[in-house]
Amino acid sequence: MPDFDFENKYNGVVAGVDEAGRGPWAGPVVAAAVVFLNRNCNAYLLSTLNDSKKLSPKKREELFMLLTEEAQKGNVLYGIGEASAQEIDTLNILQATFLAMRRAVEKLSRQPDFALVDGNRTPVGFPCPVQTIIGGDGKSLSVAAASIVAKVYRDRLMCHLAEQYPHYGFEKNAGYGTKAHIEGLQNFGVCPEHRKTYRPVAEILKRAS
Repeated sequence: MPDFDFENKYNGVVAGVDEAGRGPWAGPVVAAAVVFLNRNCNAYLLSTLNDSKKLSPKKREELFMLLTEEAQKGNVLYGIGEASAQEIDTLNILQATFLAMRRAVEKLSRQPDFALVDGNRTPVGFPCPVQTIIGGDGKSLSVAAASIVAKVYRDRLMCHLAEQYPHYGFEKNAGYGTKAHIEGLQNFGVCPEHRKTYRPVAEILKRAS
C-alpha cells in the first residue's frame, strides 16, 4: 500500500502527479497534482488510497469526495490540468501528457518545491524538480491521490461529452476502443473529440476521404 516514504525524502511542499487517459481514442488526457499539507487528515482516506486502477468506480468516487472534503479543510491541495484531443494530435500523447501535468501543478494554490511523478519519463518544463516513480500510484500516497482525482475527473468529463456525442458510448468506455465505440465510428464517423492521429480513428478518416 502507498505511504509517505517518498514524500519524506524531500523538504518543503511535495506534490504527487499522475494522469488518466493516455490510451483512449477520444477526449483529453487529464493530469492531477495533489499535495498533503496536513498528513493527519482522514484516517480512512489515507488507509484506502491506492492506484486508481485497483479500485472500483464507486470507491474512486468515495475517495475523491473525501479528498475534496480535506481540500475544503485546508489539509489537501489539488490541481487538475487537461490537454485536448487537438493538442494530443499536434504534440503527440507524451508531450500532451507533460503539458497536462504542468497545467495541473500550475493550478495548485501553492506551488510545490518538489514533484513525484508516476512513470519513468521526466516531464519537460516543470516548475520544480521532479522524481519519477515507476508504479508510483501504488507507492506514494500523493501520487495515488492524484491518480484518483485525474481518473474521476476524466470519467465525469467523458460522461458529459457523451451527452454531446451520444453515438460512441463515452459514458461507459471513457473513449477507449470498445465494440460500441468502433460501431459508432463506423456508423457516424469521427467527432471533434476524437484523436485523429490514433490509428483506428485515422483509418476511419482515411476510408471516409
